[in-house]
Amino acid sequence: MRTNNHLSFRSGNPALSKKTFQSISRTSSGSVVRDDVMTIKGTVDKTAISLLLLLFAGYFTFNEGSMIYIAIGGIGGFIVALVTIFKKEWSPITVPLYAVLEGLMLGGISYMYGQMYEGIVFNAIMLTVSILICLLLAYRSGIIKATENFKLGVFAATGGIFLVYLVSFIASFFGAGFSFLDPTNSSLFSIGVSLFVVVIASLNLVLDFDFIEEGAERGAPKYMEWYGAFGLLVTLVWLYLEILRLLAKLNNRR
Repeated sequence: MRTNNHLSFRSGNPALSKKTFQSISRTSSGSVVRDDVMTIKGTVDKTAISLLLLLFAGYFTFNEGSMIYIAIGGIGGFIVALVTIFKKEWSPITVPLYAVLEGLMLGGISYMYGQMYEGIVFNAIMLTVSILICLLLAYRSGIIKATENFKLGVFAATGGIFLVYLVSFIASFFGAGFSFLDPTNSSLFSIGVSLFVVVIASLNLVLDFDFIEEGAERGAPKYMEWYGAFGLLVTLVWLYLEILRLLAKLNNRR
């Protein structure tokens, strides 16, 4: 039996924070109605539905006229993500919408990478799925445990990565930025940075699994299944994009 030592303090995923379960609505008796509670199976089902919506939308924009969809999906997905975080009870509506918008964006980005590097999209998808399955099995078997030190390390690394991204994004408006983030930079240092980011993004999946398990154990409302799926989707999108970047750098060394 796994001890109740879950993600009560921190998560590298901005969608899954320590306050998520503190504000969810409950019945007047102080407990959620038993037939309307969050379960792990329900979260898995919602995640599968979200991924299917993402894939269908991505297939639609996987063509040369997808630039407009990248912008629509990126901006729209960011806005919907914020709404989802602050209005968790809207998750059954906003999460499928988020999945479609992210699919529009990823389809266009994937097409651009696919035009430059043959087979890179399929490889990135397979690697993302493989990492998800392997880490899920490792978590369920207890090989990887989300201890407080583990959470703190992943949280700190994730925060550092996004701080670098933010600084680079701001610097890009002034014609500067970090060259090691460029997919065409195939130096060993640049590849090492991408590999590190992929590892940290992967480890965030463990925190997501732990967070979802905590929600199920606490008897969170049914709509939190969609919110749990949203958290996983955010991490998977990030992981996929980082794997694409890493594979592009490796291809440039050939």
